[in-house]
Amino acid sequence: MHTHRHRPHVNLRVERWHRRCIYASFAALLLSGAAWLLARYFFRPVGQFGETVNPLEPWSMKLHGAAAMAMLFFLGSLMNAHIRRALKAGRNLATGWGMIGAMALLTASGFGLYYLAGESDRPAWSAAHWAIGLAAALLFVAHVVLGRRAVHRP
Repeated sequence: MHTHRHRPHVNLRVERWHRRCIYASFAALLLSGAAWLLARYFFRPVGQFGETVNPLEPWSMKLHGAAAMAMLFFLGSLMNAHIRRALKAGRNLATGWGMIGAMALLTASGFGLYYLAGESDRPAWSAAHWAIGLAAALLFVAHVVLGRRAVHRP
């Protein structure tokens, strides 16, 4: 005979204002990072002496840094209100752990780009950072969709 331990329902939904701040921070990160990628690799103006820096590059990087600070703040604010309770409830763990790992790698690679990377290894740090960032965007969508589906299951 199987005995099912019924877990009590735990509300993991993030409050609307909090969710909107997280979505806005994530969108600002993604859009500013994508703007930098496009400006850096596809829209470099050609000057008298060859390719030059697109004026969008430094501005997108400044916005990206500001959005990263906001995202780190809101990520920290999720620790008790969402992450700890989700771990305890055992819900949406695969994408949740994936998000925690992706955010840790993005934070570490962003720190590395800013403080550790030299000119010779900067391209490798950069490629790792933006590849993880693009994957994290897809993972974020999956985490939200799967979390909402779990709530609406009978």
